Amino acid sequence: MNPRESKMFTNRAILDWLEYYAANTDLDLEKVRILDITGKNRNLIPTVETNRTVLVLTDAGHPDIFYTMWNAGLGECEIWYNEGSDPTGEIKHDRLADMINRGINASAGMVICNPNAHSTYQIGLENESFSTGSIRYVGREIRAVIMNKLHVAAQDVICIISGESIAVEAAMMAGDGDIIAVEYDRSDREAMEANVEQFGLNNVDIVDNLEPGTLNRCPVPNKGFLVASGRLEAELAALLARSPDIRLVIYTLELNVLAQIPGLFQKYGIEDMEVLQISVSKLNSKNVFEAQPSPWIISGTARG
Repeated sequence: MNPRESKMFTNRAILDWLEYYAANTDLDLEKVRILDITGKNRNLIPTVETNRTVLVLTDAGHPDIFYTMWNAGLGECEIWYNEGSDPTGEIKHDRLADMINRGINASAGMVICNPNAHSTYQIGLENESFSTGSIRYVGREIRAVIMNKLHVAAQDVICIISGESIAVEAAMMAGDGDIIAVEYDRSDREAMEANVEQFGLNNVDIVDNLEPGTLNRCPVPNKGFLVASGRLEAELAALLARSPDIRLVIYTLELNVLAQIPGLFQKYGIEDMEVLQISVSKLNSKNVFEAQPSPWIISGTARG
């Protein structure tokens, strides 16, 4: 079967919905973002947050979609929609805040207009944005450098080991990709689950180990981020067994761990090693600079 034939919204159907809204509203559809969330791991909330106009193509079975968006602070958005599954008939127009008790019980295309959208995703979320729990989050400035080293693209599949805030930001940037978040500790997994819900992320798979049986159920990663621990060599071996050409970024605060990494890279054929150390100091309320922990960030690419 041709993959296009199995899609709920074909190219023709998408054009029909665009023509319907173009003919019946004064919305500017020149820069509309089209988001198909039918049976896919697509992030609705981050997409609406960063686009003024989004045509959302959805199937039935989303009873809390508007409440979830309202809970994420999108209550001022305007929703343009109709009744039924076809782009015909009367168009309705309501504030999202007035629709929180409604759901979607049929496939449809609706336009969401966000007057407060910011045009690009800002790397380096404030730590206060994340869920509280067992996790101690890395500083936003350091996180911004890590994201830069990962070179995240929209369709990347990234395995992130014990890097919860990195997983959240990567999931937002890789909107058409997947994030495999490895959390060994149960309380850390619960905090990661809370972050996934809080940020409306649908492209994050949370797992508790790197065993072949676990990784083989996940997409093949093309990039990996690791917070170095005593498991580092075993983690590298597991990732390379699954993805021989993976790009890797490693975070550590420990000099003895840093000293081991060149040997591990040579052993496992990881090339183009780059090492940098980040130092961040912030002025406190007493006008004194306080130094934050200064981690090393090590990156390289396997050549399988």
